Amino acid sequence: MIAAALFDHVDPWILAFSLVMVVVTIVAGVWSASKSKTAHDFFVAGRSVSVGWNASAISGEYLSAASFMGIGGMVMSVGYDALWYPVCYACGYLFLLLFIAGPLRRFGAYTIPDFAEGRYDSPLFRKIAVVFVLFIGFFYTMPQMKGAGTTVHYIFPGLPYQAGILLVGTVITLNVALGGMKGITLVQAFQYWAKMFAICVPIFVLMTVYGFYNQHLGATASQSVAASQFSQAAPVELTIKPLPEKAPKDSAWLNPFGPLTSKAAKNAGLSAEAARPYSLLYTYSLIIALVCGTAGLPHILVRFYTNPNGVAAKRTTMWVMILIGVFYLFPPMFGALGRHLIPELYNATGAKGTDKVVLELPRLLNEKYPPFGSILSGITCAGAFAAFMSTFSGLLVSMTGALAHDIYGRIIDPSSTARQRTIAFRVSAIIVGVIAMALGTQVEQFDINFMVGQAFAIAAASYFPLLFMSVWWRGMTMKGAVSGMLGGGLLALGGISLTSFSDLKLWGFGGLKPFWDSHPLARILSEQPAIWTVPLAISLMVIVSKLTRAQIPADVRMKMLVLHAPEELGLKQEYIQEHQAVPH
Repeated sequence: MIAAALFDHVDPWILAFSLVMVVVTIVAGVWSASKSKTAHDFFVAGRSVSVGWNASAISGEYLSAASFMGIGGMVMSVGYDALWYPVCYACGYLFLLLFIAGPLRRFGAYTIPDFAEGRYDSPLFRKIAVVFVLFIGFFYTMPQMKGAGTTVHYIFPGLPYQAGILLVGTVITLNVALGGMKGITLVQAFQYWAKMFAICVPIFVLMTVYGFYNQHLGATASQSVAASQFSQAAPVELTIKPLPEKAPKDSAWLNPFGPLTSKAAKNAGLSAEAARPYSLLYTYSLIIALVCGTAGLPHILVRFYTNPNGVAAKRTTMWVMILIGVFYLFPPMFGALGRHLIPELYNATGAKGTDKVVLELPRLLNEKYPPFGSILSGITCAGAFAAFMSTFSGLLVSMTGALAHDIYGRIIDPSSTARQRTIAFRVSAIIVGVIAMALGTQVEQFDINFMVGQAFAIAAASYFPLLFMSVWWRGMTMKGAVSGMLGGGLLALGGISLTSFSDLKLWGFGGLKPFWDSHPLARILSEQPAIWTVPLAISLMVIVSKLTRAQIPADVRMKMLVLHAPEELGLKQEYIQEHQAVPH
């Protein structure tokens, strides 16, 4: 009976394509795992990944559930406001290319905590830096788990949201535990191209049949029109459905300061004119969080250590900008088409709401071209699996590396062999995976994209100032770096957690709603704290470093040379070398 209920209303095409993606991921991971023999392979893939493979792998890892599902869902939900997300996701890599990628790789380390210790000769700083790897990582895993739960629930309507998280989380955790960084590099490179195919092919077909993106933007939601007015290529009768009450009106949906950025002011009862400064503040803070946060994501930054040298790291970053920039052209189109073609998603919440528009929209084609719509929906489901599986894999590697390499290998047992650290890596992967799955079950009501923006805000206020200032200012001291990273990062974490707990009504924080409604400025500065936490972190670093200038590392000039000098001079060093020295 249970099995019959589970497979009731399951589309065989969607199930088949999704299973193919999962099986290919597992097989590729197991095959790659057989090639992972050393600690080098597990942590940085032997530092031998080519520019092409690494650019595809980074893109596959970066294009998460927020990119594949969340952008389309948020554009449908709130409108033009959400377009800042794809724009800034891509722009963040320009910042990374110009200021951080090359120097970080030339320094020679396994993880960001490695860099923190090597730059300031401080094992204590390593311990502090590890904490933020975990904070940022867990915030980023929650939207991936939401994507997993939403997709599995879409495939199996009779399966609870939490069951999907358990299923997908277990598969990815075992994949990472088996193969480490080398094991997932090939998988993530393949997954980028799978996602690219899965996002662009359905949208081209949908626009051919139902009209192009700009035509839907100009359509009136209550109009009933023929598809022949949209597309002479396929004169299919199409009725654009009226928008439900919960949907934002066209005037707000098309406004660059719309429902997303004006929510706090609207809840406070402010007029449109009075709400504009608040919307502008929210927008600027979001831009800072997304652009600077890209340069502070540990699971992305660790990828540059897999390049053989700094030049390759810069070339990789340039190609990543191109690959993800092309990808981000497509998800917003799903949101615009979904608003007029399946507006009933506005009435649902959680796993049944607008976050599944990318999965649901292609099935409309079944009305005239069965089973073509199911085939295309199966392709987008496979792309969704590739999205959250690749990003969750990268997050697990970065967090597991922090536990196995930084905590176990450098703090608990510095004399451990490479084999012992590899075992620690696998055990840590399982622990982190279980915690991530537990957190994912609590965030069904949040937009996927919104949660990723919060992770970016924490990264922007902690790791970005640390890396940017450490790479470009020789006057930084360990105390200055620590005070800035802790001050900005913890305040951002506190503000974001406070608003999230109150929205979820956890642990009695739901009683804060009247306060937020009457204090829109406090709500915005807590929900989107980057506009004040990033300058605060940098200011603390400068002030404390000036006060402790006597503690600037003695060899700072040599370290700055290593970070910035051309590698042809032979100055590059491997500051953390114990993995090469310890026998297997």
